[in-house]
Amino acid sequence: MSQNFDPNQNYYSFIDNNTTPLVFIHGVGLDRKMWEPQINSLNNHSIITYDLLGHGRTPYRKEEVTLNDFSNQLDNLLQFLKIDKINLIGFSLGSLVALDFASKFQDKLKTLTLLGTTYKRTEEQRDLVIERLEQAKLNKPISKQALKRWFTDQYLNNHPEIYEQFIKILTKNSEDHLNFLKAYKLFAYHQDNIDMIKKIETKSLVMTGSNDTGSTVEMSKSLSNDLINSSFTEINNGKHLCSIECAEDVNINLKKFINN
Repeated sequence: MSQNFDPNQNYYSFIDNNTTPLVFIHGVGLDRKMWEPQINSLNNHSIITYDLLGHGRTPYRKEEVTLNDFSNQLDNLLQFLKIDKINLIGFSLGSLVALDFASKFQDKLKTLTLLGTTYKRTEEQRDLVIERLEQAKLNKPISKQALKRWFTDQYLNNHPEIYEQFIKILTKNSEDHLNFLKAYKLFAYHQDNIDMIKKIETKSLVMTGSNDTGSTVEMSKSLSNDLINSSFTEINNGKHLCSIECAEDVNINLKKFINN
């Protein structure tokens, strides 16, 4: 058994050699701390969370970032930790990274869980994301808009500490803002490789919140249908960050899926 709790590291790991690790990939503009509700609930499993390139404590200085860069980052981390097999869980941009990783390293995956994934966006849906990217380029604050998409008003009113926590995460210094724009551009202009997705044979679970306007139920159902070995779960009353607001429901479904 090994563990790394150093807050100055760009990853967190708790490894028990008797269990296949759960590896969590966060969304754009966030960091590994978004998974605290899952870490606390799934404490009888090996767990790894980490900061994507250009997020949290992971630096990134190239002009652009690609899904291949993110997949190689995860592969390098697994090699560093000497881990051969994982249960992979991705959220939003992290789901796109997880799909890309699955297409290249299926032999390293026991299961694949995709939460709040965009898929087969319409031109109108894509344009809304590109519009938010253009606002961010002008340094117009988008944090309050994002929180409205991510959480219900009632939840934010009842949990002011969550509101403050995410406002702080989304308020970037100049270097972090540039890295955020690189990742957000990748997310905004991403085109699904449907042929690639249809070749992923890993046992998969696709989840999204019933009230998620950016990663809709229809998108997740379509993605689940295109994956060879997949099931779909709708998180009632959840918005984009249902992994936090509806953590109990998400964790119950995740546990069932992983344990089965």
